[in-house]
Amino acid sequence: MQDNLTDTKVRNAKAADKPYKLTDGHGMYLLVTPKGQKWWRLDYRLHGKRKTLSLGVYPDVKLKKARGRRQQARDTIAEGVDPSQVRKEEKIASKGGDNFKAVAVEWLSKHKPGWAEKHWEKIEGRLKNDVYPYVGKTPIETITAQDILKVLRRVESRGALETAHRVRQHCSAVFRYAIATGLATCDVTNDLRGALPPAQPRHHGSITEPKKIGALMRAIDGYVGQQSTRCALLFSALIFVRPGELRKAEWEEIDFDNFEWRIPAEKMKMARVHIVPLSKQAIEVLKELRPLTGKGRYLFPSIRSKARPMSENTVGSALKTMGYTGNEMTAHGFRAMAATRLNEMGWNRDAIERQLAHVEGNTVRAAYVHAEYLDDRVRMMQAWADYLDGLRNNGNVTPIRREKRG
Repeated sequence: MQDNLTDTKVRNAKAADKPYKLTDGHGMYLLVTPKGQKWWRLDYRLHGKRKTLSLGVYPDVKLKKARGRRQQARDTIAEGVDPSQVRKEEKIASKGGDNFKAVAVEWLSKHKPGWAEKHWEKIEGRLKNDVYPYVGKTPIETITAQDILKVLRRVESRGALETAHRVRQHCSAVFRYAIATGLATCDVTNDLRGALPPAQPRHHGSITEPKKIGALMRAIDGYVGQQSTRCALLFSALIFVRPGELRKAEWEEIDFDNFEWRIPAEKMKMARVHIVPLSKQAIEVLKELRPLTGKGRYLFPSIRSKARPMSENTVGSALKTMGYTGNEMTAHGFRAMAATRLNEMGWNRDAIERQLAHVEGNTVRAAYVHAEYLDDRVRMMQAWADYLDGLRNNGNVTPIRREKRG
């Protein structure tokens, strides 16, 4: 079989909607991805099994070099030796080991640039505290499902069932990375599905009954602590963002002209920009707050240092001061309060979910929802603020149903 490719043909290969192959001969081909990446591959059969070997990435590996690697692999196959296994052994030797910790550290380093620092540190901490001491030095290929189950049982035994589920997910990701890099052949955590009891969802105390919501709003109005804390309570009720998003809000993110707060992607749980339409009442809260904290960075700075956001316990502590236990109302409970009432009042479910920043996993779908429901969300947020005013005034409140379009 003759070689088919030329340097010019390889260099000029353009990306297409789908991956495609440019064959060269003797099982070697150039795989061109939709992003324009060019990967050398070699398909071969050994002991009745079809396999694929990576020969490098163009342009780091030119055509001549790829052919040299192909010939080397074919010579190895002719001797009855699997070149993929040789590659695996070489990789292990170069690293000084193939243990779980070494693979996990490499996996973490690959993802660190794209993850929020806090998220990365949380995963590293779980692996460091709950996994490395027990299987960290064990060659990853020899680790069994029972080995991982013992790790998970230790976590479960201290009452951290949700953490145990998270640790299983992290271990699974490490095994999948090991498979991709030729250091393992299977993800043993797949055999552990159902081995742990389901994690109980965390209960965030929330008030959802209208009369009690009205009482809560009046209690906030009567709060006698820091004025900025009272504003944080009001803002929580009006815009129902996550507590972490609220306390890290910055003045430069507020657009008074367009009545919106645009939260940067790096601050969001799903790492996507989130727009919060601001009602007239929310703007009034900000105007009340601006003389107090407007010269600094944060809307709600720490009382100890304006260079830091307020404590994550501030809103929750204020609620306790007002007489609400954690089972009754929490800082996170404002989200459930709004979601429950808005759904019951007939607002578009997609608009509610988008306002809660429960973003679709499909990026195309997420962009569509963002564009389609922003107008609905603007109307919904104003109607929600008006509804809270009605409950606060203990009057007859008209359900704030979504406007019907002709």
